Amino acid sequence: MTMTQAFAPLSRELDRWQAAGRIADFWLRDDDATEPTPALDRLLSLSAMHGISVTLAVIPEPTGEGLVRRLRDAPLAEVAVHGWAHVNHAPPSEKKQELGGHRPAPVVLGQLRQGFEKLQRLHGARFAPLLVPPWNRIDRALVPQLGALGFQALSVFGKEKAGPFPLLNTHVDLIDWHGTRGGRPVQALVAEIMARLQVMEAEGGVMGFLTHHLVHDEAAWEFCAALLSMTADHPACRWGRARDFIDR
Repeated sequence: MTMTQAFAPLSRELDRWQAAGRIADFWLRDDDATEPTPALDRLLSLSAMHGISVTLAVIPEPTGEGLVRRLRDAPLAEVAVHGWAHVNHAPPSEKKQELGGHRPAPVVLGQLRQGFEKLQRLHGARFAPLLVPPWNRIDRALVPQLGALGFQALSVFGKEKAGPFPLLNTHVDLIDWHGTRGGRPVQALVAEIMARLQVMEAEGGVMGFLTHHLVHDEAAWEFCAALLSMTADHPACRWGRARDFIDR
């Protein structure tokens, strides 16, 4: 099956949205940036080619001026806070977490404050007050305290659930973490995007697409290119920045 054939169901679904006078909001979140790399260059070029914004979840502790200089030539990129150092503090018997309940809350919140202030200082107007927890996990007890640090929204993975803090989640993950650790099968990704569109049609919301530029294989890059190409100019699809949705 060609990429065009695999994307045909999504194309028809967006055509249906257009006929109904509806627009589907998409956003692109890419995790783990710290410095300029060829993979980041490729992501930013793809974003620029299609005029689509990308929200980079940047790890604050190791990042610095190198990324600042690179992003000066990437007006469509914005920066969110990806924890502090992306270090696991959970025991081997648990799933990985940096922002879990394994350390005193003041320590974790103090690092998040540092990360917020560092990235805001470095990136200025392109900074988004969005927390992206490493491994998409955060201790529930910390969430109500994020507003006091300056955060305006939290982004994890999966359908948004009612809670004490605004959520702007991702819903489709490009990477096959438990198998090839490269791009997932095209048909499965298209099916998940369509399933998310059906939820949005009934309940509202956005479609968050999650990438990790540092681990993309060619299959992952090919899917990204096809998705952005197919949706960028479709009247029923609108790609936005995280900040756009936070501000709403």
